[in-house]
Amino acid sequence: MFAREPYDRKLSRTVRRARYLNALTLPMFSIGVLGFIVWAHHMYTVGLDIDTRTYFTAATMVIAIPTGIKVFSWLATLWGSSIELKAPITFALGFIFLFTVGGVTGVVLANSGIDIGLHDTYYVTAHFHYVLSMGAIFSIFGGIYYWFEKLTGLTYSEFLAQLHFWVFFVGVNLTFFPMHYLGVAGMPRRIPDYPDAFYIFNKIASWGSYVSAFSVIIFFLVFIDSFLAGVKKTCTFKFFESMFLLIGLVVIIILVYFYFYV
Repeated sequence: MFAREPYDRKLSRTVRRARYLNALTLPMFSIGVLGFIVWAHHMYTVGLDIDTRTYFTAATMVIAIPTGIKVFSWLATLWGSSIELKAPITFALGFIFLFTVGGVTGVVLANSGIDIGLHDTYYVTAHFHYVLSMGAIFSIFGGIYYWFEKLTGLTYSEFLAQLHFWVFFVGVNLTFFPMHYLGVAGMPRRIPDYPDAFYIFNKIASWGSYVSAFSVIIFFLVFIDSFLAGVKKTCTFKFFESMFLLIGLVVIIILVYFYFYV
């Protein structure tokens, strides 16, 4: 009995690994298949009959199940790991959070009865920006920071990379989260002007967009600082050169803003 114990433990590890791989691959396959049969959830207001809307509501809600499994698979990958909160994993965690928020609002819009009221409002804009413009972009930034050293032979400033993450994270949430309230209040998208009742949340979203644009400057500053330093494995934050470039870029953006908007 005691002689077989290591073999049993090895077998159990193999079984667990196989189950974990199934938890990764099967949801991806399910999302790919179900993605072909949910297309009409964009078209609830074109005059579809009630049976068709019921089917696409159910199909769209079903696709949330493998998507939720994917989210828990990502969290299970991190669970029990020795995580060092450097820029790549920070952006990965930001991606999981933002993608989940976008997925939850997608379940809301999957209901045809609710979607008829929210269709073509800022709620839809907030939903797909949380999934795509925020979820996907955060994962792309994480990949860039992860592969930066191998691609360039240089090391970026961790301080600037973390600053980039937090400024970008705050900026995009300030930009798009108020749009949920605007959509529920009935503000349509693709309009040149809006009533004064929507002013506050639009102002918050506008300032959030400025913060997001500023984070892009920091992102480019990471590259500039790395190439100016030019030191492998020990890149330091060259304060004066970086601050000079940062101030110059901010001045340019302010001048462009006043030229076009004031």
